[in-house]
Amino acid sequence: MRPEERTEDGRADYALILNGSVFAFVEAKNLGVNILKNENPLRQLGRYCFNAGVKYGILTNGAVWIAVKAFEEGSRLSDRILLKVNLRVDPLERSVLKLSLLSKDRIAGIERLSSLLKALELSFVSLKKEGYPEETLVGYLTANSSNLLPIDELSETDTPKAAYVYEGGWKLLPLQERSIKGVLLAVLMYMEHRASETERAEIRRAYERLRVLNLPPGKAFEILKTLEREEGLRISVDL
Repeated sequence: MRPEERTEDGRADYALILNGSVFAFVEAKNLGVNILKNENPLRQLGRYCFNAGVKYGILTNGAVWIAVKAFEEGSRLSDRILLKVNLRVDPLERSVLKLSLLSKDRIAGIERLSSLLKALELSFVSLKKEGYPEETLVGYLTANSSNLLPIDELSETDTPKAAYVYEGGWKLLPLQERSIKGVLLAVLMYMEHRASETERAEIRRAYERLRVLNLPPGKAFEILKTLEREEGLRISVDL
């Protein structure tokens, strides 16, 4: 990074250097500057980029971040915005994902990655309008069904990467450990969250007891099959 990078139109606040050349200019404004409504800072950044032949620009006031492709024939600057993040109002998960495109490891692919994110968002919204529940769509996106194995096809020597239960779609369960015991504990936590208050305490006791046991894979495997049968669950794992 180089501060106060000189251009024919003035000084850009920062230049981001990638592989020995300037990849993007960063224009940092005061938090009191509303860069969402005031177009002048974005136009200023666009001029810096255009005059110096720098393809990308990043504008921020600390709370709002805008990344833009500086030039492309036949398009306006506002049409070339790659990402826009408002930390004051956007959900944390969305902000973190979008801002990760500005990381050193990903910024070289910002144009391609931002296009993929926009396509995902548009598809998700369109499918919701068609009547698909949000949880079903999330389950579809997070479950790689081609790699999922039902519990019956699991062997005691397998090392699961993830566990899923079917709930109108495959729901991902976080694993504390990559083992069959880990799958069992994840399923018990899932059952606890959806159980009645009376049952919840009983499931929690079972969870705490099994958590500290040196449970052989074969025994954990048998308990999982029993839960499937008696609780009407569908459990799968991703290897």
